[in-house]
Amino acid sequence: MDQADWIALAVFAGLNVASASSGSVFKPGEWYAALRKPSWTPPNLAFPIVWGVLFAINATAGWLVWEAVGTASPLAFGLYVGSLVLNAGWSWLFFGRRRMDLALVNVVLLWVSLVAIMAVFWELRPLSTLLLIPYLTWVTIASVLNLRMLQLNRGPQPT
Repeated sequence: MDQADWIALAVFAGLNVASASSGSVFKPGEWYAALRKPSWTPPNLAFPIVWGVLFAINATAGWLVWEAVGTASPLAFGLYVGSLVLNAGWSWLFFGRRRMDLALVNVVLLWVSLVAIMAVFWELRPLSTLLLIPYLTWVTIASVLNLRMLQLNRGPQPT
């Protein structure tokens, strides 16, 4: 790898760390602990571990596309950055604003953006699309979990 490759990899890692850091800014806290949750909710410890792995995979997938086409696909990288913004926005909506309804809309948009990214990446570097399958799977689970929590916690919310 030459210097440009290392710089690009650092940029992709940095973008993903920035998005991931939103989850650490908005801690679940007592509000989240008091919510009713489905029995299949993953343990709290699973979330930072899974997201850490997924953000690393996401950075790798983005970098592989950059390595294949450089800046020749603004659509691919616009979708990619947009998905990171949506990902960061979910933490702010769900934990920061405590708006499970808006967080649900956000996570559905994140899911759609991932499908779009995977379609675009497939044309540029199929391996990147395959790497994103676990990310899409986890966002699917997160979407259903968000929906179930919204359904289970209608009415007055804990403060």
